[in-house]
Amino acid sequence: TAGLPHTGQLDLLSDAAAAAASSDPGDPDQPVQPDGYLRPEWADGAWGDTPERLARWATLALTAAERQDDRLAGRPDPVRARSTAHAESAAEYLCAELERDGLPIDLTTADRLIADAIGPRPSNAADEDRLRGERDDAVLAHAPSTGRRPDLRNPADVRALLRRIGLDLPDTRAWRLKQHAGEHPLVDALLVWRKAERIATTYGYRWLDEHVHTRPDDPDGWGRLRGEWSSCDGAAGRMTASAGLHNLPAELRPAVAATPGHGFVHADLGQIEPRVLAAVSGDPAFIAATADDDLYLPVATRLGVDRAAAKVGVLGAMYGGTAGNSGLALPRLRQAYPRAMAVLEAAAEHGRAGEAVLTIGGRLVRMWSSEHLDDSGRGDLERARQAAAARGRYARNALIQGAAAEFFKVWAVTYRARALAEGIDAPIVLCLHDEVLIHTPDADAPRAAVLLADARGEAGHRWSP
Repeated sequence: TAGLPHTGQLDLLSDAAAAAASSDPGDPDQPVQPDGYLRPEWADGAWGDTPERLARWATLALTAAERQDDRLAGRPDPVRARSTAHAESAAEYLCAELERDGLPIDLTTADRLIADAIGPRPSNAADEDRLRGERDDAVLAHAPSTGRRPDLRNPADVRALLRRIGLDLPDTRAWRLKQHAGEHPLVDALLVWRKAERIATTYGYRWLDEHVHTRPDDPDGWGRLRGEWSSCDGAAGRMTASAGLHNLPAELRPAVAATPGHGFVHADLGQIEPRVLAAVSGDPAFIAATADDDLYLPVATRLGVDRAAAKVGVLGAMYGGTAGNSGLALPRLRQAYPRAMAVLEAAAEHGRAGEAVLTIGGRLVRMWSSEHLDDSGRGDLERARQAAAARGRYARNALIQGAAAEFFKVWAVTYRARALAEGIDAPIVLCLHDEVLIHTPDADAPRAAVLLADARGEAGHRWSP
């Protein structure tokens, strides 16, 4: 992707600019440049300028589909890989609908919650600076006086402040400060300030104005939070979204509200990743554990540990945890569930070697190469070992997280298709990893809930018959 062409102003020192300067521009009425890249103006919409261009674009799409068919034929399970491709395509369409429809937001509640955190909406830049200073003053009132006003946005200044009250911390991350909550009013004020600062800088009034807009059919006082959606984050395959749709601060979440006469139907796939591990590995003992509503209870019984230890062990095995309680559970997991653990460890071995791994749905997950060794194998051996270990952890998790993401998307697009077929006006308005949120008229909510559960069963059969 280093030479990927772009529209607009290029950085003259970039790889893309160098590639553009050295490539033959060729015929501008052809969608593919001589260097093999799509012509950027075509990808940006020029494919629809004339009927002739539409025909060339359609021909190119068919050619790409034929090449993808050839590549799918080389997958270990081409039928499943084709099903994955279909679900990914439908998920991209769902992303377009999510961008168009948006997540319902009660604007009055949103304004109130932001005001509670950072004060009233500023009238101008000077007013914004004044409110910012007042938030800082609420913290500095608890700090020992010095000749210089500390900058709370400078971690070094904050660490120096904390040292003056007897706390010498290696950093000022929120989780570390929380460990000392209640020890001094300065720490408690800093924690409050951190939450307010995040809202002020990322999710304040400017965020509300830029990303929450009213639709013509929205009632007074309601808007829609819209961001850019991707059906695949390019790594393990999860859907991703911008504008705070996936990381809205807890303080602002009460603003997410169904419009009058409507409600939300919410569902998530419980313990999805260990259940996917059972399906992917075909381990009979681990499959038996999935029959329980709480998978970790039968695992705990089989390992002879409590539920908490069983959960830590299973998650550690999938995420590459080898220290602490995760490491202690690994020998027992290997003995109790040999096939499941072998699948994870084989993926980790491929990752450590820099080799790509395939999800059960046929997604190719590439590894990154180590830049710490030269061609002769000399260089920073310790950093190379660390990079290999990181690839191993990533590969074992991508194998399962990627398959879980594929199943989730089959579920979401199956629900979408069935709701449309049955004439239920209950669109998906949010997908969050393994959760979906449906916005539906009150009268249709029970039908939507049943349809969502039925779609889960249908998706399970399609994904793993």
